[in-house]
Amino acid sequence: MGSRNRIHTGWYLDDLLSALKGDSTREERDMRKKGGTGLEFLRKIWEESTLVSIELYKIIIPVTIIVKVLQEIGAIRYIAGALAPVMHLVGLPGSMGFVWATTMFTNLYAGMVAFTILAPGLNLTAAQVTVLTSMMLIAHSLPVEVGIAKKSGVRIRVISTLRLLCAFLYGWLLNAVYLFFHWNQVPNRLAWVPEVRSPSLSEWSVGEIKKLVIIFFIIVALHLLLEIFNRTGITGLIIKVLKPVLRFLKISESAMTMVLVGMVMGLAYGGGLIIKEAKVGTIEKRDIFSALVLLSLCHSLIEDTLLMVVLGGKLSGLLWGRMIFAFTLVFITVRIVEHVPGAFFDRFLFKAAKPVVQAPHPE
Repeated sequence: MGSRNRIHTGWYLDDLLSALKGDSTREERDMRKKGGTGLEFLRKIWEESTLVSIELYKIIIPVTIIVKVLQEIGAIRYIAGALAPVMHLVGLPGSMGFVWATTMFTNLYAGMVAFTILAPGLNLTAAQVTVLTSMMLIAHSLPVEVGIAKKSGVRIRVISTLRLLCAFLYGWLLNAVYLFFHWNQVPNRLAWVPEVRSPSLSEWSVGEIKKLVIIFFIIVALHLLLEIFNRTGITGLIIKVLKPVLRFLKISESAMTMVLVGMVMGLAYGGGLIIKEAKVGTIEKRDIFSALVLLSLCHSLIEDTLLMVVLGGKLSGLLWGRMIFAFTLVFITVRIVEHVPGAFFDRFLFKAAKPVVQAPHPE
C-alpha cells in the first residue's frame, strides 16, 4: 500500500537503499537515524505514527460516515447488487463488493473499516476472507497508485485494466483452489469483532472511535516490526531471495533496485524512484513497463500483507499464492513485450515521460 500515506520514515528508505547498494555499514546507517535507539527511537516511531494516522483518519472517518449513511438508507444493497455478479464468481457475498470498491477508490485501511462493519453476521470462512483480502491487495488505492504508474509512462487504461482483471482472476483461481482442496473452510476469526446489533448513534460513534485507536496501534506495531526486520537482517534476507527471482523474470539490473524497494516498502517508494529515473532516461521504457506491472501486483509485501492478516486472511493466498501469480504473469508479460512492435508499444502501452535535462555541474 506504500502509495497511500507513507507509513515508513525517511531513514527506513535510506537503510534499505544502502543495504541494496552495499555502500555503508550498519553503524553508518544507524548514525543516519540520529540517535534512533531507546527512548529517542520510540519517540520518533510515536510521532511518525501519529502523523500518518492523522492523514489516514482524513480518509477513514468520511468513509466510515458514508458507509453508515448508506447502511441506514438501504443503499448498500443496491451497490452490492451491482457488484454481486463479480463477487459471486469468486465465492463471496455481494455485499463484499462494497468493501472492495471502497478499497479500490480509497485505501486498505478504509476497506478494513468497511469490512468490519459489513462482515459480522455473514459467517464468512477463512478461505472467503483470504480471497477478498487478496483481491484488495492487488487492486487498492487506484487513483493514487495508477497516477504513479502514469507518471512513469505506463498508460492509465492499461495499468487500471490489468489490476482489475488480475484481482478478479486471482480471486477466482484462489477460490477454486481452496474449494477443490477443502482448504481454510473454517469460520473466519477477526482480530477485533464488532457486535452484531443495531447500536444507537452514540454507541456506534464510540465503537468507531475504538476502531480508530486500534488502527493507530496497528500502525505503531508496523513501524516497530519493520525496524526489527531491518536491524535483524530479515529485510536483507528477503532482498537476497528476491534478486535471483527478478533476474529470472528478466527485470533489468537498472530497474532491479527500484523494484526491490517497491516490493518491500511500497509502490510510492519504488514507483517514485522509477519516475525519477524515467525522467532522466536511465531506464529503457520496456523495462519500466515490466517493472511497473510487477509492482502493481506485488508491492509492500510486509506491511500490506500483515494488515490483511488482521482481518483473517491466510498467507497461503495473501503472500505465497500472490507472489507466484504475479511472477508468472510478469514472466509472460516480459516475453510478450519484448516482441511487441515499437509503434504499437508507444501508442497503446506506454507514453514516455518528458526527459529532464540535468544542468551541468559548475567547475
